[in-house]
Amino acid sequence: MRVLMAGASGLIGSELTAQLETDGHEVLRLVRRERRSSSEYRWFPAARVIDPGLIASVDAVISLSGASTGRLPWTAGYKREILRSRIDATWTLADAIAGSATPPATFLSASAVGFYGDRGDEELTEESTKGEGFLSDVVDAWEQAANLASHSTRVVTVRTGLVVGDGGAFTPLQLLTRFGLGATLGTGAQYWPWISLHDEAAAIRHLLTSQLAGPVNLAGPTPARSEEVTSTLAEAMHRWHPWRIPEPVVRTALREPGRELLLASQKSVPRRLLGDGFTFEHSTVQQAIAALTAG
Repeated sequence: MRVLMAGASGLIGSELTAQLETDGHEVLRLVRRERRSSSEYRWFPAARVIDPGLIASVDAVISLSGASTGRLPWTAGYKREILRSRIDATWTLADAIAGSATPPATFLSASAVGFYGDRGDEELTEESTKGEGFLSDVVDAWEQAANLASHSTRVVTVRTGLVVGDGGAFTPLQLLTRFGLGATLGTGAQYWPWISLHDEAAAIRHLLTSQLAGPVNLAGPTPARSEEVTSTLAEAMHRWHPWRIPEPVVRTALREPGRELLLASQKSVPRRLLGDGFTFEHSTVQQAIAALTAG
């Protein structure tokens, strides 16, 4: 297949590109700077400009763009950037796909489990309703932008949680743990939907040739509470895990990001992915962390 990807240089994009190229697919990379290789193509998502001929020449489009939610603090300006970066990139691609005389068969757009908000111990499938909060509103608008292409192309929105890999949101957890500062956050009973980097990319590869459309949860098949994640990481790195940061401290110190990123509970399960025949290489968070730290 000939695949066009936005966000190919990020944590997920780099792994996905490697897996796709190993499978023999051709990956074209969208960049915002001047081209440095024949596989790169410049676009201007802030101005919502992309070459329509490029869209017409590919079999699938994958969008992984978006400003990091892990950058703090969430000022009013940065919250606008979190939303705008996702909407501009996704809308640009979806609009070009919708307007193409020969649109690609598939548009895979990044999304997030933040759609569900803080839901305690409720099992969250793709049929679960939207939650409350800033991230839930952002994800809802993000998916709506992707679905602009749904009348002409199969659109899949991949709702991802914590990716266990060297980079992204897992980096601060690794750094704190390395220096003996790994801690249980709040009660530690909140569910953190996790997935290994390998399985994240493998699931997206699977969805390229699947018939599934709409939202798909990309989360490991065995839900884990946050204390299980942090204590497993500490054990794998041979570090102490003695600390507990009370919930009021997290809320006061980190405010909205603390509430939505660290204290929110999302027991997300990959019902549609499993039902479609996908097999996880890492079915528990222990396996995912062991694979990461072994490297």
